Amino acid sequence: MTTVRILDVTDVAGFGRIPPCADPGFDHRTCDFWEDDRRGSKAARLAWLEPVAPPTPEPARAANPFAPVGGPSFNPFDPRAGREPAAGAFNPFGDDDDGPVDNPFAPSRERGPAVVADAPRKLQLLGRGLAVFGSYAKVLEADGAPAAYCQFGPLSAYPRAQRVRELYPKLPSSPLPAVITCIATTPAARGQRLARQLVLAVVDDLTGRGFSAVEAYPEPEARPDATSAANPAFWATCGFDLAVDDPRFPVVRREL
Repeated sequence: MTTVRILDVTDVAGFGRIPPCADPGFDHRTCDFWEDDRRGSKAARLAWLEPVAPPTPEPARAANPFAPVGGPSFNPFDPRAGREPAAGAFNPFGDDDDGPVDNPFAPSRERGPAVVADAPRKLQLLGRGLAVFGSYAKVLEADGAPAAYCQFGPLSAYPRAQRVRELYPKLPSSPLPAVITCIATTPAARGQRLARQLVLAVVDDLTGRGFSAVEAYPEPEARPDATSAANPAFWATCGFDLAVDDPRFPVVRREL
């Protein structure tokens, strides 16, 4: 009996478990087709798998923008001007051993989860919504080997999906659906209904995140190895209905 494990792609380790595409000319790990509606590509780009150098931090600025570079900060309106500066701000109501004053009215932000700064470009795209939405991709492993991959997320994360929906004004616009942009299995894993199992896991996840519907955009005439959008018949096995019956750009939808 096959042992199945489904994991979220949220870090370098998860990213490394994404299975290769059946057609070596494509690569899920370098695809930005759905994220970039004008120049996006599904092509395999080995350079994208290299770590990206983090941005160069800006040089530290003086607290006083009018102070001479490298010189002491001087306030001519400070009655203590010209005297030896104190080691820190003076609190007449505090003790010498007091730490920094806590301001209960000052907003405090806790940094949410995020991918590492030098992560490969595709992983950075998948990590854009970690702090708010959660993961954008899942991998299904069968007996410890990566067998299927699924990419999904809010409609706002995928401009090309938005452009497809613009073709059909009658599609519900409120509330906006989540979308599944990619579902693919390795050739060795086909025929085992693993892709369906992964899609249903994503549907359950999206339901738990509060979405009321999910859509996908299949390619009816594409070869199995040339598409990760599947065909309408596959989506029907996952409980999706044909919302737009178009020979080129159909839309399938499932209410959650």
